[in-house]
Amino acid sequence: MKPGQVVTLAWPAGLAAEAVDVLRLERRPTAEEARKGGAALAKAKGRAAMLLAAGGNARADEIAAAIALRAYEFDDHKSDRAKDVALGLTVMVAKPEAITADLAPRLAVVEGVFWTRDLVSEPANVLTTTEFANRLSGLSDIGVTVEVLDDAALEKLGMGALLAVGQGSVSPSKVVVMQWNGGEKGAAPLALIGKGVVFDTGGISLKPAAGMEEMTMDMGGAGTVAGVMKALALRKAKANVVGLVGLVENMPSGNATRPGDVVRSMKGDTIEVINTDAEGRLVLADVMWYAQERFSPVGMIDLATLTGAIIIGLGHDKAGVFANDDAFARGFLKVAEAEGEGAWRMPLGSYYHDLIKSRIADVKNTGGRPGGSATAAAFLERFVKPGCPWMHLDIAGVCSTPGETTLAPRGATGWGVRALDRFIAETQEG
Repeated sequence: MKPGQVVTLAWPAGLAAEAVDVLRLERRPTAEEARKGGAALAKAKGRAAMLLAAGGNARADEIAAAIALRAYEFDDHKSDRAKDVALGLTVMVAKPEAITADLAPRLAVVEGVFWTRDLVSEPANVLTTTEFANRLSGLSDIGVTVEVLDDAALEKLGMGALLAVGQGSVSPSKVVVMQWNGGEKGAAPLALIGKGVVFDTGGISLKPAAGMEEMTMDMGGAGTVAGVMKALALRKAKANVVGLVGLVENMPSGNATRPGDVVRSMKGDTIEVINTDAEGRLVLADVMWYAQERFSPVGMIDLATLTGAIIIGLGHDKAGVFANDDAFARGFLKVAEAEGEGAWRMPLGSYYHDLIKSRIADVKNTGGRPGGSATAAAFLERFVKPGCPWMHLDIAGVCSTPGETTLAPRGATGWGVRALDRFIAETQEG
């Protein structure tokens, strides 16, 4: 047997068990080896109950969390859901008190990952902008302060870029602000910004029909922010963090924004809309500016399923990381690697800004195919105030994957919840 491999002994004589799953690990396994082993056990477990006899294994908490993450499935819309309920996991260890203390915060993060996966998996006729906002409002039950800004409030704030994206839909555009104040009173928060396009047809620049059903996941950035906020609240994180998500639906109609239109952002910059399918950056631009104006954050991280170009460049293994601060980026890349969530630093620079210069406005929303993910990041960089550490995570390739990953079945992965929670723990909680 290789490390991380499981061999199943079916119907063992003399035991009240359907099977004994034997996992091989080294005496001192790495966190990655423990997670892979836990994932293998989860696949062997299926829907049956499992007793994990971990003894004195120092990575028992990692193994248990991995089993939970890999055992996830989204079956909310299956008619026979209640007939075959997956049973739980019992962990048997030499020191139960120790693993309870170690596992509790991990399970809080698992809950956050599950919620992100649930949100990303929902169809757009269920997870409308209003329903999304309602679900986020439920975070108030666990201590998060939640505020929902409606169309009228956004118009008053001057969020013309965000509103331009949603004006073709009957679903109202919204911004949801979630505050977790577990750190020093009055200290500036870290800001997490999420793109929440609940369905993206491309608008007037209509997407091809093939694969359009996958665009229910175009709210993945907002889903990740929601999962992180839930995890922080459940584990009572000693940090101040604000999550802001822009919720819109990009639809074609007689009222939709057209290619060639010029819209004005909250910052005041005018934007020439070249392609209405480059809409996520318009949403993020206004929400990012609002976050800085209202909260003066110590740093800002935006997450978005922003470009198909990042999938061409990095596939479904890594998110693209763009940043204006090297230390900020290094800190995130370090924790992403430690959590096994793939991420890769991508370039910024004047070359990409030059590609989005507009003849008739301050900037245009796309520079064409060359460097597509980098020009999108350059567009966002215009809406970052001097002195604010900022990072843009393009999660288009990792938010929902066509095949299973180590810790997730095919579909929504919850990428980023674990890495961002750890980033907050290491940089904001001291």
